[in-house]
Amino acid sequence: MATTAGISTRDRIISDHKFYRRWAIGIALFIILAFIQFSARGYVDIPAVPIWVHVHALVFVGWLALFVAQNLLAERGALALHRRLGWAGAVLATAMVGLGMFTGIRAIEMGRQPPFFTPPFFLALTQFGMLVFAGIVVAALALRRRTDWHRRLMLCATVLLLEPAFGRVLPMPLTGQELGEAMIMVIQLAVIGFAALHDRKLHGALHPALLWGAATIVVGHAGVSLLARTPAVIALADSLAPA
Repeated sequence: MATTAGISTRDRIISDHKFYRRWAIGIALFIILAFIQFSARGYVDIPAVPIWVHVHALVFVGWLALFVAQNLLAERGALALHRRLGWAGAVLATAMVGLGMFTGIRAIEMGRQPPFFTPPFFLALTQFGMLVFAGIVVAALALRRRTDWHRRLMLCATVLLLEPAFGRVLPMPLTGQELGEAMIMVIQLAVIGFAALHDRKLHGALHPALLWGAATIVVGHAGVSLLARTPAVIALADSLAPA
């Protein structure tokens, strides 16, 4: 049955699948290429990288691969396999959060955090940032039976993972941590904005999941900046940093 906009429900579903599949692939490729070019420019001494960083990277890539695969499966109608792999996504997300927080702490302890981040800021970024990611993933899993919410929240969660990629693309040593993080937030919101434009064009309205996702991203960045200034976080970061 045709909609008031003259687009059938089937065509809307097909268009949604294509949009999210393309963005899943695009985000995954961008993140991977950002890390590859950073390494190719000689900024990473791979043999000297601790083993847990390699494990973290593998889990990170596993999430991106699963994110792409899940969008492809949804587009092809393989929903049974999509649901089964969803539990793998929950396990990967849990591993990512744990490894991300652990790696952030160990980086400060070893003096390996990026030089444009102060230890308190990097501590807040790696700890609070991973909790924000976890919160969006939990919400997406809780709403997995509501495909419209689930799909958009998973996109928002993965958009958060653009953070370390843009940290390796943008001139962070020149911008500094505050301006650099603001730039990354704007880019993340722009990605959500493309999804919002897609919704407006195809469905005639902005889906509330995107509003919640965008608001969470803003709160996440603001929270990191505020936490990095608190005496407790500053004291903890100082205690972790090498003498």
